[in-house]
Amino acid sequence: AAEPVVEEKKAAPEPAPKKEEPKAAAPAAAGAVSAKEVKALRDKSGAGMMDCKKALQECGGDIEEAATWLRKKGIASADKKASRIAAEGAVGAYIHSGARLGVIVEVNCETDFVARGDRFKELVADMAMQTAACVEIEYVSPDDADPAAIEKEREVQMKMEDLQSKPENIREKIVQGRLDKMVNEKALLKQPFIKDTGVTVEEYIKAATAEIGEKISIRRFVKYNLGEGMEKRNEDFAAEVEAQTKALADKKPKEEPKKEEPKKEEPKKE
Repeated sequence: AAEPVVEEKKAAPEPAPKKEEPKAAAPAAAGAVSAKEVKALRDKSGAGMMDCKKALQECGGDIEEAATWLRKKGIASADKKASRIAAEGAVGAYIHSGARLGVIVEVNCETDFVARGDRFKELVADMAMQTAACVEIEYVSPDDADPAAIEKEREVQMKMEDLQSKPENIREKIVQGRLDKMVNEKALLKQPFIKDTGVTVEEYIKAATAEIGEKISIRRFVKYNLGEGMEKRNEDFAAEVEAQTKALADKKPKEEPKKEEPKKEEPKKE
């Protein structure tokens, strides 16, 4: 009898080696983004400074990718009301008692109808008084802060003696917190509202926007303090009086000495 043919089992083909997918670029380290890059992205996207910085860190410093990241997050395009053009409004002024402090502030709305209304006029007056009351403010929004100045302050803070013993990532978080606090303290929108300290100026403006039904925004302000930047004389009062007395004395014409007239001889008595 013929022997049964045993079929050789074919070895299973070896799986093809998996292609390694390129690794995504790691986000840039905090503080590695330059002020120039932040400004470029801000000009391109219209987003806030801190949002631009975060986008650049997430995208490894690539401005185009960062702009796309902002659009996907919905940050580059503001909500419907905020994207409207607020070209109307009013300029308000406040002069503090004693006329030693003056403030001018521009508040914008969308229509002339709202600008002429009593509610909007009240809001403008409130903002002028608010600006006068906030001594430390330098700009309207945190986004208006100078990126270069912030980065310079970051370098100073990172070298502070009280942080040198801490790990790098902890130092960066502490410094960022300090910088945020510094920026917010100088922003008008982040200050407690003078008529209701439970809300910020920013929250008050948002509430007014909802109430009025139009976009309301503070565009700019300027403050004047009497004598600011001028050198003031601080002389001793007694010395000043003495100097004035001497000056007056010097102006008086000197009296000529009187000539003595010859004495008349009396007639001799006989």
